[in-house]
Amino acid sequence: MEKIYQWRTGRYCIYKNFIHLVFVTKYRKGVFSKEMLNLMEVVINNSCKKMGGELLEFGGEEDHIHLFVSLSPKVALCHFVGRLKGASSYAIRKQFGNNIKEKLWGKHLWSPSYCAVSCGGASLKIVKEYVKNQQIPSSKKGVKQSLREKRRTGDKSRVRIGKIRRP
Repeated sequence: MEKIYQWRTGRYCIYKNFIHLVFVTKYRKGVFSKEMLNLMEVVINNSCKKMGGELLEFGGEEDHIHLFVSLSPKVALCHFVGRLKGASSYAIRKQFGNNIKEKLWGKHLWSPSYCAVSCGGASLKIVKEYVKNQQIPSSKKGVKQSLREKRRTGDKSRVRIGKIRRP
């Protein structure tokens, strides 16, 4: 069953930003054990909360991790990634420093690069069509049909033409 993610609100915005992040270890060395990944999940979850984000899913293998996060539009993605990498690297080196120093030398746990993919519930084709159709003024018939559809699906968010309303 597909999980339904709620809209999040900030002081001046309402958003649903989902990002899939992948961090790879330096030199793509297999470093992580199950205990390291468990510690990293806790550290990254705490760091996300401190920055107004939310860790929705976490997974990893011995040489990389995957994160599925919700992030406020006020936070720059590059700063968010830097904080997550820094906090996780510090925690891993502090607790498991002796275990990883043969595999990684220097002071780097992570490769300086990362992969970030925006995620959403609709395909790009649907989003493109939706944006294209925004140029066409809504007819009264179209608004009534939208309201009928919202009632049918049980959607409790408000509809107002010309203004954004928080659900």
